Amino acid sequence: MPLILIAEDEPAIADAVLYALRSEGLEAEHCLLGREIAPRVRAGGVDVVVLDVGLPDRSGFDVCRELRSAKEAWVSEVPVIFLTARNDEIDRVLGLELGADDYMAKPFSPRELVARVRARLRRSQADAGSTKEIAHKEQAHRDFEVDREGHRIRFRGNALELTRYEYMLLAALLQRPGAILSRAQLMDRGWDSDADSADRTVDTHIKTLRAKLRAAGAENDPIRTHRGLGYALED
Repeated sequence: MPLILIAEDEPAIADAVLYALRSEGLEAEHCLLGREIAPRVRAGGVDVVVLDVGLPDRSGFDVCRELRSAKEAWVSEVPVIFLTARNDEIDRVLGLELGADDYMAKPFSPRELVARVRARLRRSQADAGSTKEIAHKEQAHRDFEVDREGHRIRFRGNALELTRYEYMLLAALLQRPGAILSRAQLMDRGWDSDADSADRTVDTHIKTLRAKLRAAGAENDPIRTHRGLGYALED
């Protein structure tokens, strides 16, 4: 049974959300403090986090950033739905840029929240169903091996010394060899703050990534630039 973790400091709202989820056959747990969330997700079994922005000890934005920057895939990839009284456009944009999957403003409909949670669960199940196909495509590439749990990529058997962003970019390209990925698509995979949200940042990391591939023995650049469109890994 899917487990939903609720991070909310208002008892009446927390009780309403827990009741709505449990009435629909979902398991639900409640966290009061932001510092409790990442350890609980890291412990495993959490399928969706419903996260209030205004928690007593820290901002929900900081909590989301912490989750998205985690090394463990089951932590960094857990779906996050913001539930908050802050409905300004800048807050919604910031929440989504930090990696949240959805954003609901208070007051809200518990039934709509349940529907959005179920939508995220369906998406997660669909992504899980394609994992074997993606892994096959990655392993089929002649020069690369991807260790997603360890966040490592090997080129011709040798581990590349990659920064977090270089890893995210190369892993995204390896998921779809030959496909052109725009800068926005690549940024969606690994950036977690608007300070890093310039197109030039992607270009800079691609440049350093190419240099490391050359140092690892790549005679020809496997990353192709498509002007005005983005980048692709040669299939």
